[in-house]
Amino acid sequence: MKKRFLLPLALIALTGCVSTVKTVVTAPFKVAGKAVDWTTTSQEEADRNRGRADRKAEKREKKERRAREKEQRREDRSL
Repeated sequence: MKKRFLLPLALIALTGCVSTVKTVVTAPFKVAGKAVDWTTTSQEEADRNRGRADRKAEKREKKERRAREKEQRREDRSL
């Protein structure tokens, strides 16, 4: 009679242990995965960074072109 009562009680008590063991076993893999994520650049991040660099280059070129045009107008007036 005691075995019938103790077996379900033991199973209920061990579910917490199984959960803890699962957490302990999977923790190193989760940490390693986070480290890889932090050290590598995803394709989305690379695309975003490339777009940002392209926009900055376009802005710089536009500014330089305006400066050249302004200088050209100034030279044309002085002639």
